[in-house]
Amino acid sequence: MRLPRLTFPAWLASLTLYAAASALCAQSGAPNAVVAVDFSNPGLSPAHWTLTLHRDGSGHFRSERGDPPANSQQVIDTPNVDRDIQVSTDFAGRIFQAAKEHNWFNEQCESHLKVAFQGWKKFSYSGPGGHGTCTFNYSKDKEIQELGDSLNGVAETLIEGARLETLLQHDRLGLDKEMESMIGAVKDGRMRQICSIREILEKLAGDSEVLERVRKRARFLLDSDAER
Repeated sequence: MRLPRLTFPAWLASLTLYAAASALCAQSGAPNAVVAVDFSNPGLSPAHWTLTLHRDGSGHFRSERGDPPANSQQVIDTPNVDRDIQVSTDFAGRIFQAAKEHNWFNEQCESHLKVAFQGWKKFSYSGPGGHGTCTFNYSKDKEIQELGDSLNGVAETLIEGARLETLLQHDRLGLDKEMESMIGAVKDGRMRQICSIREILEKLAGDSEVLERVRKRARFLLDSDAER
């Protein structure tokens, strides 16, 4: 039995579908863009952390405890963190846009000014367009400095989320003061992307065995702007 010959429009449609499928396969094999920040400050706990982000907001966070500061009043130290994370796509998009505008971090970031030590931040980009790194304590470039503050704010949120989990297990009464401090940190911008610790906040908001103030503050944070 003979197969029917394709008419010109049908042949053209088949070719178009084949080209689209080929492009999709090529795209899936393309290198995935990654922005990473590596932070270290031996005077803090954690003393070192790394944060990697993809364009869709997915990523990974890992922190390592150091010696708690001498003036720390924390009874329970923050545990090490090693987990996948999710931030908003809008936030991730701004991070990647900043990387592009700064030549994928192929430029001098450090100001070399005599300022207080804030911790070394190493930015890295790898993916379509190129790759690069830059390291700084303080940058005169306002966008780079703000980028460091934003990513540090995400790290602070993730570390705080781990601390809340520890307190929930071992010191439920300690959650009251911790949540009060957290509200202040969110309002003044020291913590960003509260959406990244939604799971523990939802757990606290629905836990009848913790103080009502803790549940109320957890609900406030859940209702707050995800971009904070």
